[in-house]
Amino acid sequence: MNNNLSASEITSGMSSEAFAHHPGYTRMFAANQLTIGIFLPLRFYQGDMRALEGQTALVKDIDQRGFASVWVRDVPLYDPSFGDAGQIFDPFTYLSYLAAQTTRVSLAIGSAIFSLRHPIDLAKAASTIDHLSGGRLVLGIASGDRPVEFPAYGLDLDTRAERFAETVIYFRQLLAESSLPIRSSLGELAQAEFLPKPAYGRIPLLVTGSSRQTPQWIAEHADGWLTYPQQTHTQEGPLRLAQNICRWRDAIPDRGFRPHVTNEWLELTADPDFPRTPLNGGFVLKTGRKGLIDLLGEWQQAGVNHAALGMQFASRPPSEIIQELAEEVLPLFPSLAGAAPSSITW
Repeated sequence: MNNNLSASEITSGMSSEAFAHHPGYTRMFAANQLTIGIFLPLRFYQGDMRALEGQTALVKDIDQRGFASVWVRDVPLYDPSFGDAGQIFDPFTYLSYLAAQTTRVSLAIGSAIFSLRHPIDLAKAASTIDHLSGGRLVLGIASGDRPVEFPAYGLDLDTRAERFAETVIYFRQLLAESSLPIRSSLGELAQAEFLPKPAYGRIPLLVTGSSRQTPQWIAEHADGWLTYPQQTHTQEGPLRLAQNICRWRDAIPDRGFRPHVTNEWLELTADPDFPRTPLNGGFVLKTGRKGLIDLLGEWQQAGVNHAALGMQFASRPPSEIIQELAEEVLPLFPSLAGAAPSSITW
């Protein structure tokens, strides 16, 4: 990053040129193209850790088969009312482990709850993984949607919007090359220096949904946008998604390219012709691979640049689904060559 950047430039969103040499970003994102990632966990948690048994071997397979990314979730506490325990492991610790088990796949968090943690701790964890992975980290960020977590942290749920925005600014100031003093409601930093700085100048931040910010704030501050996909069993959802993406990109101050990401939980059937059918109130899509290919094509036409596909609710073994996606779907939406990860041995 240029040492002469102003404070506003340091804390604003950046176009793809700023990430031209970033291995994680360039593996996943390019204008008018769609790549595919896999959301973890691969099996649904049903009360014991066996849900994660063998997952690392499958992540290695995902890496070797050439998928663009693997995604982990940030769910600090299990709230039974949500019925979904997420990844179980801490996302930053787990990605550090997966960084040592993989070579090329981008490592993404969807999404780190920025309103729950201090920006120094977030920056330390993120920049550490960034270096350990050779620059493969892509960071989705969110303000949090599980009310039970905030009182457990001693935080007021009603202030999460302000804490999120302050944390984004503080986080970016910590990682910047310049030695700007930091003055924030979350703390002040005048003389100490933060290390390590990112391996490739900056860690891309993908804002999730609104994160309780205005559309203009997202247009100005997000390096990319991660949103729910709308309905996926008909073409109406992708058309509405296209309108949202277009409005967002029109509001970006420099009109430079910013990637859009969406995701879907799949029940991918063995019958390739099975029609796109919503399950669980539309939370899961049951479909054969032809329907999935059609959906991905509609998303690409809508301006989506990356699709994170989850299979934790699927009835087929994850290994079968990964193989089918790799052999039948991935060739139509290939990962990008991108910049090669650095090969420093730590």
